[in-house]
Amino acid sequence: MGSYRVYVYAICKNEEKHVDGWVASMGEADGIFVLDTGSDDGTVERLSAHPEVTVRQEEVIPWRFDEARNRSLAMVPEDADLCVCTDLDERFVPGWRQAAERALAGGAQLLRYRYTWSFTEDGREETVFYAAKMHARRGFTWRHPVHEVLVWTGEGAPLSSVAGGVQLNHYPDKNKPRGGYLPLLELAVKENPADDRDAHYLGREYLFYGRYDEAIAELKRHLSLPAARWEPERCASMRFLARCYEAKGEPEEAERWLLRACAEAPYLREPWMALARYCYDRANWRGVIAAAERALAVAAPGEYVSEAANYGALPYDLLSLAYHHTGDQKNALSNVDKALTYEPENERLRRNRAFFTR
Repeated sequence: MGSYRVYVYAICKNEEKHVDGWVASMGEADGIFVLDTGSDDGTVERLSAHPEVTVRQEEVIPWRFDEARNRSLAMVPEDADLCVCTDLDERFVPGWRQAAERALAGGAQLLRYRYTWSFTEDGREETVFYAAKMHARRGFTWRHPVHEVLVWTGEGAPLSSVAGGVQLNHYPDKNKPRGGYLPLLELAVKENPADDRDAHYLGREYLFYGRYDEAIAELKRHLSLPAARWEPERCASMRFLARCYEAKGEPEEAERWLLRACAEAPYLREPWMALARYCYDRANWRGVIAAAERALAVAAPGEYVSEAANYGALPYDLLSLAYHHTGDQKNALSNVDKALTYEPENERLRRNRAFFTR
């Protein structure tokens, strides 16, 4: 197809409904390799019906994602110039291969690309960040039992590049259980307690389960680790701590952690918007204005996890309400108009505009 050999590889289990769409999306590759880890639906048969797919069945016992990923990577031919790891509930926007080849031209060994992890019910982007699962055939391995990450095993640092024009979309099955994540994260922290990334994810998982005291302890441990130096992730842990304390009925402590999050990564919109929403819930209108206006000073999403709502109507919506409550109808009307440019069919915003006009 091009001047490079490009192969896709994946792991799967009981993904029959995703197979055809995924294979079509990956069709720009020179070959597709799938390790099925124990499907009992029609996944293997459906994959096998596509001649461009090589599928192998193999159980991984005890289960861990890194081991499964490494076994699937081993299926990729040695002549690969680029290995592309995806999951069956993901889809590339057409033209991804040509864009990736352009990024390879400078000798890159690792490519980063735009990844939309989730969408709203009406199809708008929700959570967006940059992924890095396109890589050279040699010098990389997967590590961590869950939330596995691609690790460079060669000398020095790999040459990386941003693959502009590559867009991968994720369409997760929200009914699929994630109960196995927590024990795997606890295993990861047990295996390597000094790893800051695993500590962050374990604290977040405890939060998801409503185990707030354990979440608080682990998130604070994350922040205390010598390796925990990446400001965006530290900022996220602080926001999670705020959510824990708010759930526990300790709003003052929640506010302290939100303010610390803003100070940790003021160049991200997420902490400012978290603070704006906190102030909104307490009718602290001056606080909403200060935080949301500061959020809008961040012009574009960062390369860490971005919440797309923060870059749409939401900041202007909150500002319009806050300005209204402080008696500034001119700014209330101006901001609701800006919100409507993002959501012109939003009936609540329309009603608010009519009210502010009166």
